[in-house]
Amino acid sequence: MNIAVFPGSFDPITIGHYDLIKRALPLFDKIIVAVGTNSTKSSLFPLEERLGWLKIVFKDEPKISIDHFEGLTAHYCNHVHANFLIRGLRNSSDFDYEKTISQVNQIISHGIETVFLISNPQYSHISSTIVREVIKGNGNVEPFLPKGVVILMSNE
Repeated sequence: MNIAVFPGSFDPITIGHYDLIKRALPLFDKIIVAVGTNSTKSSLFPLEERLGWLKIVFKDEPKISIDHFEGLTAHYCNHVHANFLIRGLRNSSDFDYEKTISQVNQIISHGIETVFLISNPQYSHISSTIVREVIKGNGNVEPFLPKGVVILMSNE
């Protein structure tokens, strides 16, 4: 079984994340969308809310499961028996960073393969960091987030 992990903070999930995950579905038997928590980083949204958004957004996708983890992504992949990591690339800076992480993950996890997907041009400018800034500035985030997330955030 080809199991892939798509890790991230998803603070919040963006339409770019959503697009990458949907495009990766035909490539794998199962995709685990996993929220990684980092004790040195503070999140704008609590873990439970981020997990809730992911569950809503992917509720109709039987090949997708939602989870969370602490620590190294490579260790989590070993724990869930995943043999692939999915990472999105928006630009050359993303590639340089992700290439190094991929090589370290291969060593730590004894051979996990990272599959890079290039973002669609209409989403390459979107990041969770930018979306958080729009949120903090009380801007309209609807164009940047999957539909279920917009509904939840507009009720706050």
